[in-house]
Amino acid sequence: MSEPKAATKPHLEYENVLSGSSKQVAQFDTNDKTPLQKFQYFLHSSPAAVPLIVLVLSLISFGAILGGKFFSPFALTLILQQVAITGIIGAAQTLVILTAGIDLSVGAIMVLSSVVMGQFAVHYGIPGPLAVLCGFIVGGVCGFINGFLVARIKLPPFIVTLGMWQIVLAANFLYSANETIRSQDLVTSAPILQFFGENLRLGGAVLTYGVIALGVLVAVLWYVLNNTAWGRHLYAVGDDPDAAELAGVNVKRMLISVYTLSGLICALGGWAMIGRIGSVSPTAGQFANIESITAVVIGGMSLFGGRGSIMGMLFGALIVGVFQLGLRMAGTDPQWTYMLIGVLIIAAVAIDQWIRKVAG
Repeated sequence: MSEPKAATKPHLEYENVLSGSSKQVAQFDTNDKTPLQKFQYFLHSSPAAVPLIVLVLSLISFGAILGGKFFSPFALTLILQQVAITGIIGAAQTLVILTAGIDLSVGAIMVLSSVVMGQFAVHYGIPGPLAVLCGFIVGGVCGFINGFLVARIKLPPFIVTLGMWQIVLAANFLYSANETIRSQDLVTSAPILQFFGENLRLGGAVLTYGVIALGVLVAVLWYVLNNTAWGRHLYAVGDDPDAAELAGVNVKRMLISVYTLSGLICALGGWAMIGRIGSVSPTAGQFANIESITAVVIGGMSLFGGRGSIMGMLFGALIVGVFQLGLRMAGTDPQWTYMLIGVLIIAAVAIDQWIRKVAG
């Protein structure tokens, strides 16, 4: 039997098939993005944009209602003074939430650290700087325990920090015997504990060193999160811990370092709180954990981890401060502040879900 001709075997005519094929480049998405989709992509790539827009609109709105007195240097710097503690604790909360966790113990750790500083300096006669160091050690140890239980024992962060919150809170009251250390005693024994409450006047503006500490802390964390391997690893762990581990990131060590750093920042918040109120009180800062989560959520931080900005947290804290001062100056009932902040929290989560559709 003779071999069939090539014409009867079209699959052998490679050159003819290639020459006759389409040379058009494959396109999988030919639809142009609408302005709304472009805006959605912009918000996804810039997590701090939403809280910044809300902050600017809030300032404009209260300025229009209250007039020039709201934009006075004293009023604007008063907002900074009011949110300094919330911002510092919010920075600690930001690091944890970026890993898709949450820390309900930040407020309790802050208070216990401040109590240790005051007790060691006033009652034990330890020099002020050493007492401050002891407070930082306590904060770091509490954070380390949280991180160890989350990373090594694989317990849920919510449960771990909820338990730590109760333990630290009880230890605080037992250790301090619910005793407040007066400002006069601090001035005599350890004036360094009140350092962050000292004022720095610039014209009509009044800045405390606590506000400056917040600014420095946010600047340092912004640089670390955006320009170091540790920061990139933190985002990677929050986005997908399994993928991060396959890429060579030591996820367990990363989580422990994050929670430990969070505890150290809480100790800084405790030191700043002493300066803010002038004394050491075991009952101060009881709602710092809720306030920090509020600042983080309003600041556009995703509770699912891996997305957010330290600047967004700062803007979120400032938004709360603007609403508190603006409504107080307007003479409204304080309950309106809580109501509007609650609306902002729900709206922030809804916007985050809408923005996340871009990534999905």
